Amino acid sequence: MLDDSFFKKVEKKTKVDKTTIVSLAEKLQNGNMKDPATLEEVIDTLSKMTGKKVSQELKEKIIKKVVADDVPKNVDNMF
Repeated sequence: MLDDSFFKKVEKKTKVDKTTIVSLAEKLQNGNMKDPATLEEVIDTLSKMTGKKVSQELKEKIIKKVVADDVPKNVDNMF
């Protein structure tokens, strides 16, 4: 298990608190990553965490690729 000092370092660098990190990790671990609703929730959480807006069109494109197992090894090549 990761200790609080790790989460404090991450929070200092990213402004994302331990609760949010743990919540996202649980969604990823417990969720069905082929379920569009789960994927949309994860994308929305990551969007809020990073402060980056994700359009509905881009979100649908990401979900479609993940569900179809069409995700490249290098995410930079995804779009």
